[in-house]
Amino acid sequence: MLDGLLMIVIGALAAMSLITKKIKDSEKVLNVLIPFQGYIGFGAFVWGVWGIIRAVLWTSLIATWPIWWITFLAMAVVETVLGFMLGFGLISKWVLSKNEEAKKKGEEILKKLSTYQVLFGLIGIGVGIWLIVYTIVFYRI
Repeated sequence: MLDGLLMIVIGALAAMSLITKKIKDSEKVLNVLIPFQGYIGFGAFVWGVWGIIRAVLWTSLIATWPIWWITFLAMAVVETVLGFMLGFGLISKWVLSKNEEAKKKGEEILKKLSTYQVLFGLIGIGVGIWLIVYTIVFYRI
C-alpha cells in the first residue's frame, strides 16, 4: 500500500505541469514537495532498483501469482525511471561524480527520458492506484 502511495506522489511530481493545469488547487500541495524532489527521486530510484532485483529473484511467483508479479515488476520499473528523472541531480552528485564518462552517459539518458516525463508520471499514478486497489481487494482491508 505504501508503494502505491509513493508511486502516486512521484508520478504527480513528474507530471506536475499537466496536473496543475487540470486541477487548480494541486499546485499548492505539489509546491510543498518541490524542495524534497531530489531526495524523493533518489529514494525512489534506489527502491525501484531493489524492486527489479526482487522481481527477478521472485520469477517463480509467475506461476502462482502472475498479476501480482507483473504489477510488482511494473511498479519497480516505473519507480526506477521516475526516481532517476526526479533525483538525477543527487544521483549525479553522489554516485556519478567520480566518473565523467558515467556522468555524461547519465545526462544523455536523462535527456532522452525527459521528453516522456509527463507520460511516465501518469503511468506512475495509474500503477500506484492499481497497486492500492489490488492490495485492498487481495487483502480485503
